[in-house]
Amino acid sequence: MQEEEVDDARLPLSRIVPIPANQLNLYRIVIILRLIILCFFFQYRVTHPVRDAYGLWLVSVICEIWFALSWLLDQFPKWYPINRETYLDRLALRYDREGEPSQLCPIDIFVSTVDPLKEPPLITANTVLSILAVDYPVDKVSCYVSDDGSAMLTFESLSETAEFARKWVPFCKKHNIEPRAPEFYFQQKIDYLKDKIQPSFVKERRAMKREYEEFKIRINALVAKAQKVPEEGWTMADGTAWPGNNPRDHPGMIQVFLGHSGGLDTDGNELPRLVYVSREKRPGFQHHKKAGAMNALIRVSAVLTNGAYLLNVDCDHYFNSSKALREAMCFMMDPALGRKTCYVQFPQRFDGIDLHDRYANRNIVFFDINMKGLDGIQGPMYVGTGCCFNRQALYGYDPVLTEADLEPNIVVKSCCGGRKKKSKSYMDNKNRMMKRTEL
Repeated sequence: MQEEEVDDARLPLSRIVPIPANQLNLYRIVIILRLIILCFFFQYRVTHPVRDAYGLWLVSVICEIWFALSWLLDQFPKWYPINRETYLDRLALRYDREGEPSQLCPIDIFVSTVDPLKEPPLITANTVLSILAVDYPVDKVSCYVSDDGSAMLTFESLSETAEFARKWVPFCKKHNIEPRAPEFYFQQKIDYLKDKIQPSFVKERRAMKREYEEFKIRINALVAKAQKVPEEGWTMADGTAWPGNNPRDHPGMIQVFLGHSGGLDTDGNELPRLVYVSREKRPGFQHHKKAGAMNALIRVSAVLTNGAYLLNVDCDHYFNSSKALREAMCFMMDPALGRKTCYVQFPQRFDGIDLHDRYANRNIVFFDINMKGLDGIQGPMYVGTGCCFNRQALYGYDPVLTEADLEPNIVVKSCCGGRKKKSKSYMDNKNRMMKRTEL
């Protein structure tokens, strides 16, 4: 039995699942037919110029060729789409054995927001709560909320969220709740008693729903209060002025709400870290975009937690699966491919959209066809959110080089033996490379 577990631990943590050919052959045949028709069309267009309007004919042919080329380039990624499957049991067997310290890598999760009046604080709170309740070792999860608008409303709502998380997180983990964003969990029109076996679940669920409704009222009260800004600006509870009253001229602000310093839930268990960050703003600098906020979070997180991997989400993108981080680690920590993986892009799913999807708001074609097709070629593109990065790839460090990597490609043999001749230039390069590796 022990030998079987060792063999399972050496197996890959994910695999490629090709889409059955019978689902793709018809589409491929249509592509080929269209390509043949296009060839006949252009053969006719080129061999039958319009002499009376030669310039107009030439421009139209160039435009048609351009559109045909664009269509052809769009078809290549769709030729070989793939699915991917992860093995969470192998990940647990390799890095998270029961009764032993977890060897899963730390992850820093970034949530970005700007204007709480346009991006409701309640939605941001649900995103944060779904992160704090993930199925992952709590000492290896850190959530950073970037407030690029330096709004006191965001700060106060995050404080309320931290207090509610002390009750919500243990409830989710005790009863294995999915999804772990309370707004969307309580809106589900399903049998919430399915697979629940603890008699206390109904009573605790009702109490938690009441707690969440009271939490919503407190958040709504903060939003109503923020509608009218005082002339002298906002003041904090101790009477001092809020540093971010001027959103374009204020110092950097960092506040740790949850963490090692007393961040415990109602059951006395530790909670993941929750950190509020508002980067410094000064007039005359164009630093009001999301990319700059992400750069600031990378620097702050490097000082506080320095997780090996980063995952960024928008404030309205909650985790619909508590095992999302483990899914990402199946790729990042794979013994064979993990070192070659820069990022893992999650697909997006949408709530509250017309079931018939009349206006294609679900982006099914993009996420379920185009992205899977790109994955079949080399890998999907980064779509700006829902992406887990390798921190080292973002930092741009050179890869660690071994001595075997530094050996010259040309081997010179002497008549006395087959030893490699190490020239002076090779030794200089080796010393330089090893010094770079140490840095």
